[in-house]
Amino acid sequence: MASSSSSSSAPSSGLGHSAPVGTVPKDAAEGCPGVEAADAGKSDACAGCPNQAICASGEARAVDPTPDLVAARLSEVKRIILVLSGKGGVGKSTVSSQLAFTLAASGASVGLLDVDITGPSIPRMLGLRGQTVHQSATGWSPVWLDEGLGVMSIGFMLPDEDDAVIWRGPRKNGLIRQFLTDVEWGALDYLIIDTPPGTSDEHISLAQYLKKAPVAGAVVVTTPQQVAMSDVRKELSFCRKTATPVLGVVENMSGFACPCCGTVTQIFAPAEGGGRGMAERAGVPFAGSIPLDPRLMAACESGEAFVEAHSATEAAQSLATVVRHISKAAGGEATLGDELEATLAEGAEALAKAVPHSHGASSAGPAQ
Repeated sequence: MASSSSSSSAPSSGLGHSAPVGTVPKDAAEGCPGVEAADAGKSDACAGCPNQAICASGEARAVDPTPDLVAARLSEVKRIILVLSGKGGVGKSTVSSQLAFTLAASGASVGLLDVDITGPSIPRMLGLRGQTVHQSATGWSPVWLDEGLGVMSIGFMLPDEDDAVIWRGPRKNGLIRQFLTDVEWGALDYLIIDTPPGTSDEHISLAQYLKKAPVAGAVVVTTPQQVAMSDVRKELSFCRKTATPVLGVVENMSGFACPCCGTVTQIFAPAEGGGRGMAERAGVPFAGSIPLDPRLMAACESGEAFVEAHSATEAAQSLATVVRHISKAAGGEATLGDELEATLAEGAEALAKAVPHSHGASSAGPAQ
């Protein structure tokens, strides 16, 4: 398994400070926190140190070359889309994988990067279980589903897919850095990055590493329940603080689509207007709602492109609406290509004949 190398550390002092050896000046006082630390020049251990003033000013901090390295590696990528969620289990990876499938089916060249280091599900959702990553003289090669869709995940590097990845933050961040600087994506219309839930070290590192890369923005996934939306509001706050544009909020599991008759029924009333209401209050776009459909779950389990295979379903039509919105908001095409749009039009016609109405389902379209 690829892993990042970690710096050796100086012994901790009685104050509990520990800093990488390379960041501690040779004439530093005992317990020096290091020039890269947030309290450099300001901690009790810094009192009387001849380097205190320069450390406190920040002049001694080294410039991180990673953003430049990432920008160089991703120079042929037109736009990067982050898929975020404050809560686990809301369908973030479902949205990521089907977004990648649908954009690729529209004729775009797409990369899907899974940075959920401890819970990689993208290999299964793309039907790529058991694949491995190959390394060349110029970097890691993604696993290509076809010519238009490449995938990278730590899941391809595990000897056993059930192996636990028990890593602390620095090691996870090191692998994310390798993914961004070492993977040979080539020319892409979209690079979709599937992130872990919450606002963890991985998210902070991504924001730092990608600050010179062509990030179009973030897609934030929620479900209608208040317990999910309360965490998603924190994710929107993270986007504001890191100056990451929000391309749209996606409300997943907005109703239940019956696999027999196709009717969408609202099981739980959305709290405070659901995802649409939350997006309106936050002043960000609403990309649309996707109903809960057992066929979509089955497609994710088997690695199937749901929109193409099940176009005559409410979930596929809703998902296509979401993808159109995201693509347009990211600066891409507003349609999904002639062939896929024709398939969707036929599916919509068949759906209209089969399902005359829905019961309490929230609108699938974006806010006007």
